[in-house]
Amino acid sequence: MTVIAFLAVVLAVLGLIHLYLWKRLVRDPLRPGRSRRIGAAVAVLLAVLAPATLFLTRGGNAEWIGWVGYLWIALMFYLLVVLAVLEVPRLLIGLWLRRRAVSGRPAGEPVTVAASIALPARDPGRLETTPDTGTIHDTSGPAEDTGRPPHDASGPAEDAGRPPHDASGPAEDAGIDRRLLLARGAAIFAGLTAAGITGYGVHTALGPPQLDRVRIPLAKLPRGLDGTRLAVVSDIHLGPLSASHHVGRIVDIINSLDADVVCIVGDLVDGSVAELGRYAEPLARITSRQGAYFVTGNHEYYRPDYQEWVAEVARLGVRPLQNERVALGGLDLAGVNDLAGVEYGEGPDFRKALGDRDPARPVVLLAHQPVQVHEAAGYGVDLQLSGHTHGGQLAPFNLVVKAAGQPVVSGYGEVDGVPLYVTNGAGFWGPPVRVGAPPQVTLVELRTP
Repeated sequence: MTVIAFLAVVLAVLGLIHLYLWKRLVRDPLRPGRSRRIGAAVAVLLAVLAPATLFLTRGGNAEWIGWVGYLWIALMFYLLVVLAVLEVPRLLIGLWLRRRAVSGRPAGEPVTVAASIALPARDPGRLETTPDTGTIHDTSGPAEDTGRPPHDASGPAEDAGRPPHDASGPAEDAGIDRRLLLARGAAIFAGLTAAGITGYGVHTALGPPQLDRVRIPLAKLPRGLDGTRLAVVSDIHLGPLSASHHVGRIVDIINSLDADVVCIVGDLVDGSVAELGRYAEPLARITSRQGAYFVTGNHEYYRPDYQEWVAEVARLGVRPLQNERVALGGLDLAGVNDLAGVEYGEGPDFRKALGDRDPARPVVLLAHQPVQVHEAAGYGVDLQLSGHTHGGQLAPFNLVVKAAGQPVVSGYGEVDGVPLYVTNGAGFWGPPVRVGAPPQVTLVELRTP
């Protein structure tokens, strides 16, 4: 798919989503008038804001539009999810109301049929009463033709200019009121629920990463290396929406682990060294017994000057592993570039990183995307550490990540015979919101079987 075709699809999807939200949140719950027109205008502005945010913040700039636009994208997502869930009960209630309107009144209640019957006009002055029977009878004969239409016995003369009364009117009006009430209730519920979820997600995303600990056995791990500790972090996404202390508190957590090796598995930044270099300075404080290592993620290649960050990371004391391997005692640690590097001729090269290694030694591979495990399996990798997925970041978006081909979205799994651990990442991309996938730093402890 070309870039233009991809952009067209994105714009079409965003347009359809906003059209749906307008219908459910503006058109259905509001009667025609000023409020509905204002709601429609707001919907159009938000429909423009969403793609504008995605494009204007791609280079790491436009902080103000980033906050407003990305928060709306998160809220939009959860409005869509909640309203979609409500569609089934909404449909069932709507069918029930329609059936009730058609069936009319409850069974057993008498039905009044209103009919207009034209009766001849009578002259009240020519009515006589039979004395012995008390019966009133008309002795006037046919009434004079006055040129006026016959009197409608169904109502007073002054109502003649109005349409005949429809006995079904009140029931129908009540049905319309119920449908309007249903639409407003659904809109209010969706709005409050989506706002609550988004607020919780902002609090989680901007808070400190949680520490997870996992033990993974390696069949070839020497006894002397039993208990080797790897501090793993990915997707820090240092960018315009990150707090200035974002990297510092991650480094503090890492240093508290007394790790043997620190592994930074891609997507460190969303911007240039000139823009964000000062915020990455805390990386120089990382402490570990055998060093800190870094591999590129797809976001490193979103800028043509990606090599500036590779050099900057090295200057801060974190060694880049660009399709290469290092020996750490009786354990090998290898790293491959991200798949996005292919655009610059810097894609992953498993043969270069792993082709000449001693298969008797255990090797841990750092690869940003979990899907890279399929190629790693052909080189006898003992453990792959990855990130990239953010654990889905916005549940239930994790289901989409899984459907997109990533074999593991979060945590531990085994793919093609290779143990694979995927961390949620310590930052966020796009909306500063995390739901169901808190930011994470992981301590991986290697054990002998």
